[in-house]
Amino acid sequence: MPYLYTIIGYLILLLTVGVLLSKKIKNREDFLVAGRSLTAPILAGTLLATWIGSGDIFSVADLSYNHGYTSLIGSAGGWVGFILVFFIAARVRKFEQFTVPDILEVRYNKWARILATLTTIVAYVTIVSYQFRGGGWIINIISGGKISTNTAMLYMAGFVILYTMTAGMLSVAYLDLINGIIIISGVFIALPFLIKTGGGISTIAENVTPRAHPILGNMTLITALGYFVPTMLLALANGNMYQRFFSAKNEKEAKKSVFIFLIGVIILGVGMQSLAVIGSSIFKGLSTNESGKIILKVAHEGVPVAIGCILMASIVAIVISTANSFLLVPATNIMRDIVQRFIKPDISDKGMVIGSRVSLIVLGALAYFLIGFYPRILKAAYAAYTIYGAGLTPALIATFFWKRATAQAGAVSILAGMVITIFWEIATKITGDQFLRIPAIYPALFSSLFLLIVISYLTPKPDKSKWNQFMKDKAKTRT
Repeated sequence: MPYLYTIIGYLILLLTVGVLLSKKIKNREDFLVAGRSLTAPILAGTLLATWIGSGDIFSVADLSYNHGYTSLIGSAGGWVGFILVFFIAARVRKFEQFTVPDILEVRYNKWARILATLTTIVAYVTIVSYQFRGGGWIINIISGGKISTNTAMLYMAGFVILYTMTAGMLSVAYLDLINGIIIISGVFIALPFLIKTGGGISTIAENVTPRAHPILGNMTLITALGYFVPTMLLALANGNMYQRFFSAKNEKEAKKSVFIFLIGVIILGVGMQSLAVIGSSIFKGLSTNESGKIILKVAHEGVPVAIGCILMASIVAIVISTANSFLLVPATNIMRDIVQRFIKPDISDKGMVIGSRVSLIVLGALAYFLIGFYPRILKAAYAAYTIYGAGLTPALIATFFWKRATAQAGAVSILAGMVITIFWEIATKITGDQFLRIPAIYPALFSSLFLLIVISYLTPKPDKSKWNQFMKDKAKTRT
């Protein structure tokens, strides 16, 4: 029961602060991009709390349990992506937009915007769905099984939707700084106690899950790269990150935040995987469906109760901060990239905020009903990463670095990455095994890049005047 009381107290605190922050909401910029007022430490905190989510608690922990520190290859994909993002953060902030599709329409056309919006919704709703699943597992475990997993998932979904509706990006950003501190504290306070439970480093090394290969663990090179590449592509085009850059006080703060965040995410990523690797030496022989819960088992059974409460609060902080962030982005996309752009261009600030809150409810419900499609969080995570990474990243990066990319090529590239990934995942679901024994990232990314390049050279060069005029207008606005 101490675990349950700790989590309930933490959730009440979050909701209370969110309600207080909601009183500061005056217009759409406050709700969607925190009034463009965030400084580097706040940005770094919210980026860290958002990126470290159920994907690390459950899917990367699943890999770590079965493959040891080889699983860092998946996390390293994100690290490489963030290093590259460091060089474009200031450019992104200059746009002073709200969403990634905003950028893509300016560079390409309205179809790129629509397709990017659809891709984001599909990928991010999938990510939110497994946050709900992970949250349900937590509540089920800390209640001693008195609350069923399905009921617990419903509770988690309801809380996340309500919390995100209160103050939008304001509640997400400022509370994520607190969440980030709680997450780092919980993980590194728990590690020495877990090492003691495991009998020391030498005993742990003798009892971890056996590895077939010293570098790849029990994975093949194709499988390992199948985890590395989607994570890198998601990091490069992550709508959450771009929305936070749009929320930055200025270009300098946006760029500085990436540097702080990168250091934090590497340290915390290694810490999280250490919990799973050490846990594999203590809780041996877990099934495929149970190995993803290894960090929960560590928090509940592997450390003293007081330490376990801190770690469990950290896990809940991770799940909630990721869920509300990935829920807010597609809600923003719906209102900004569909409603305001095509249906009601003169929508008021009040209408924008109300519409965003309604969108949050609808998307949250969709995420809840999607839970059953992927019984294993590991599969859901990398499917979502692939849909988004293969669909959006090539066209988005070309926006900044390849002037020859054309409107037709950008739109088709996004469509190909999204459609092929969805087809591959459905075929895998039907056949019961990975379709053609090839991860979806390979055909999806190849098609997206191939079509972007070939169609760009087969169609007339893009008109630079539209882009140049947009940047001039933005420069005038800032001055």
